[in-house]
Amino acid sequence: MLIDGEVVTDPEVEPVAVRRRLGLVFQAYNLFPHLSVLDNVALAPVRAHGIGRDAARERGRELLARFGLRDREDDYPDRLSGGQQQRVALVRALATEPRALLLDEITSALDPELVGEVLAVVRDLKAGGMTMLIATHEMGFAREVADSVCFLHDGQIVERGAPADIFTAPEQPETQRFLARLLEARRL
Repeated sequence: MLIDGEVVTDPEVEPVAVRRRLGLVFQAYNLFPHLSVLDNVALAPVRAHGIGRDAARERGRELLARFGLRDREDDYPDRLSGGQQQRVALVRALATEPRALLLDEITSALDPELVGEVLAVVRDLKAGGMTMLIATHEMGFAREVADSVCFLHDGQIVERGAPADIFTAPEQPETQRFLARLLEARRL
């Protein structure tokens, strides 16, 4: 894996330095329940990046406003909907100004109504040029937004290509079976 031309998977590379250049959004939000929304967002810039508390909070407020959460900065995570919590998790990841985002099944814990809300945020990030590696079961979204798609089977990449190629003419039997099951499920 390369970030800014550096092979970051090399064992000689300092992993903490790599992590500081990435933003990670988990499937289950992983917000700190004892911290307000703004404190959740400002924590990493202060603790991991040495940004001053006031500057981190101001950046956090700007990002929260950008994602429709400005009025929720003093709330605690349990006062937010699932979609709002996932947007806070995205804002928290962006607060460190990462070079790339890693998004792990960010819609799987959401009800269908909130999925669209979170995917709209990811679309906006892509439109703004953010590099993202997304693990998802949202195939329509992957087809629409991805530059490249990898199909994983048993933890291995078995097929990689342009979304149009993968979704219309997959070459590998595992990919073909998976997509056939999706089409069958839609017919039910």
